[in-house]
Amino acid sequence: MTEASVNGWISAGKVRARITVDGALEVACTGLTTQTKYYKTLLKDFFRKDFPRLRPGYGDYSVHIVMEHLGEAPWMDLDNLAKALLDSLTGNVFEDDHQVARLLVERRSAERDGVWLRAEPMS
Repeated sequence: MTEASVNGWISAGKVRARITVDGALEVACTGLTTQTKYYKTLLKDFFRKDFPRLRPGYGDYSVHIVMEHLGEAPWMDLDNLAKALLDSLTGNVFEDDHQVARLLVERRSAERDGVWLRAEPMS
């Protein structure tokens, strides 16, 4: 069940998302798994059930993905994580992932495990 919106964030389970004032989509997922396909299903379901106001846009997009970890970095290929997350955005944020003109994917230490992304149209 979707939790109430707090500061523009819509939350359901391990996922929360919001549209920023400048029109970017920000998504945060708590926890990590090395099974990157998990994120594709998790986010597609979230967008369909809990965040249905998205309509795919046209033109070029910039996407920034961050995998944050506590302690040792998990054995995860960042390119596979990026592909799963871009697949989840296809049909929701943009029509096709070929619209991604700029992609930054990084791993960094943090206070808790999770995945964060920001997708925004490029002007």
